[in-house]
Amino acid sequence: MIEENRPKLTLPKTKWEIVFNIATIITFMSTMVYLLYHWSLLPEKVPAHYNAAGVVDRWGSKGEMLILPIIGMMMWVGMTILERYPHVYNYMVPITKENAPAQYVNARLMINVLKNEILLSFSFLTWEGIKIALDERNGLGIWFPIIFLGLIFGSMGYFVIRSFYLQKRVNR
Repeated sequence: MIEENRPKLTLPKTKWEIVFNIATIITFMSTMVYLLYHWSLLPEKVPAHYNAAGVVDRWGSKGEMLILPIIGMMMWVGMTILERYPHVYNYMVPITKENAPAQYVNARLMINVLKNEILLSFSFLTWEGIKIALDERNGLGIWFPIIFLGLIFGSMGYFVIRSFYLQKRVNR
């Protein structure tokens, strides 16, 4: 396998990764406190699924309000573990001893941004689900899926393009 020849480096986390992780966990915990605070006020039927236009198309029991936070936290933890092993990722450029530190940090940053965007989005969906269940909102609106997909694919695109830019710098 290709990654067997790649250097295994221990690179310190960037300040950006640390700050983004902390901000995301604070937001997530705030959402969980908000959910617990409103738990007794929630009706028996709460939003369980939304269509592409952000309209509720399935209602479920209030226990389903826990699904997104649980999945989000499991993904966040899993991706945090994945961040530790950038030498096993797939890369668009060949990894060498010279470019490995820059490519690994770039790829690890991409995973960090994606995991935090996903958990923040799931926190937002939980928050909005509470508002919809309490009749304070009608739905998510058409902009949520567009913004969510734009963030995810925009972030991936940015880091892929950045990896090529970093490769050009190493080759100079």
